[in-house]
Amino acid sequence: MAAPREPLGAEEAEGSSGRQGNSGFEVVVFSDPATPAPLCPHGPTLLFVKANQGKEETRRFYACSACRDRKDCNFFQWEDEKLSGARLAAREAHNRRYQPPLSRSQCVERYLKFIELPLSQRKFCQRCQQLLLPDDEEKHRKHQIVGDISITQLKRPSQLLYPLENKKTNAQYLFADRSCLFLVDLLSTLGFRRVLCVGTPRYSQFYMEDSFCHYNMFNHHFFDGKAALEVCRTFLQKDEGEGVIMVTDPPFGGLVEPLAVTFKKLIAMWKEGQSQDNSHKELPIFWIFPYFFESRICQFFPSFCMLDYQVDYDNHALYKHGKTGRKQSPVRIFTNIPPNKIILPTEEGYRFCPLCQRYVSLENQHCEHCNSCTSKDGRKWNHCFLCKKCVKPSWIHCNICNHCALPDHSCTGPKDGCFICGELDHKRSTCPNISTSKKVNKAVRKQKQRKSNKMKMETTKGQSMNHTSVTRKKKRRERAHQYLCS
Repeated sequence: MAAPREPLGAEEAEGSSGRQGNSGFEVVVFSDPATPAPLCPHGPTLLFVKANQGKEETRRFYACSACRDRKDCNFFQWEDEKLSGARLAAREAHNRRYQPPLSRSQCVERYLKFIELPLSQRKFCQRCQQLLLPDDEEKHRKHQIVGDISITQLKRPSQLLYPLENKKTNAQYLFADRSCLFLVDLLSTLGFRRVLCVGTPRYSQFYMEDSFCHYNMFNHHFFDGKAALEVCRTFLQKDEGEGVIMVTDPPFGGLVEPLAVTFKKLIAMWKEGQSQDNSHKELPIFWIFPYFFESRICQFFPSFCMLDYQVDYDNHALYKHGKTGRKQSPVRIFTNIPPNKIILPTEEGYRFCPLCQRYVSLENQHCEHCNSCTSKDGRKWNHCFLCKKCVKPSWIHCNICNHCALPDHSCTGPKDGCFICGELDHKRSTCPNISTSKKVNKAVRKQKQRKSNKMKMETTKGQSMNHTSVTRKKKRRERAHQYLCS
């Protein structure tokens, strides 16, 4: 299932929760299970709420889980909105119309026919991104066709498919060869035999039913129903779950909260196949994401740590080496595998820190005050004795904000954290002052309402007096006119 990936700037996005200024939208992760979310073409929608600094939450609504741009999926429904039967029927028809043209079983049937063809007849349409059977060729006669598709090419679909680059809906960035080889070698070294890849869209036509599921990682939705769910369950629980790891490379613009909820459901599915003796074990995971989401990810998965390894992409303007990319990629690997078991390549600029017992970047120096190699972005960080932690070399301590930040930052108060009290260590939904805030806001609203009613009464009274005055003047003019005419 493809979903939005939005490149973010490392300096400005660190600690960002996807909000704009002092207001923004939050996803309601733990909604009422008795009230199923309405469906859009991308599966169950997510429940959102707009929150404003120091104000109560506004009306909640459902929106698409995968698309951030209303032009790509215009689904919108208030949580308490009641729909007529006609509108529900129209929505169901709309959802069916926007499903893939071929079902999973049809894709498998076509694939089996394709591999039986002689090499000279195996063709691929680059324009339509589709494997062609002999009966399809006339429809694609004017398109750009690639012939002699080998079995080796079929096993590497990313070399045939053009990556989609609409960053708000379907954005697919491919690992650079060095990052891909590193991951494959690492998985092999760690002894994993099976890999659950979460986030491999458009590969449906290249795999059999037992090795691919059309799936939305933002709402744990299997598009082919229970049959696909059982395929995933069987894969995770084979050999009591031994030798399997989950590797996921979600869209960077995706919200961490729904992703974490989905991954926990996959972890629970894996645990169902564990024996009682292994109930303490965790499903090994590699979550590939920018380093500035570390606190958010560790909030949901305290056992995770962030590796120093910098993941690069071939077709991304920013996250790759070269003239157009960054010197330091902000993309990292978050994992629950102990870091002392993971060897990073020394030829790529990593060294082993005996104090931290893990591999780190060469410039990531051990801080004796923090007792850790503290850098997150590969540069040498400086220790701030006022903040009592290491910070980026480009940051300075601000006495107004009482913490370190960029020299040209705006001292306008917190832009993240809780919308009620402004603290950065929690969100509005878990604020201890939420009940007090509601009482205060309710009193303020009543006061504003009384003031508004009073102004309306004064305006009405003034309008009434003006009307009386105008009537009297009109009558005086009429009497004067009668007197002059008589």
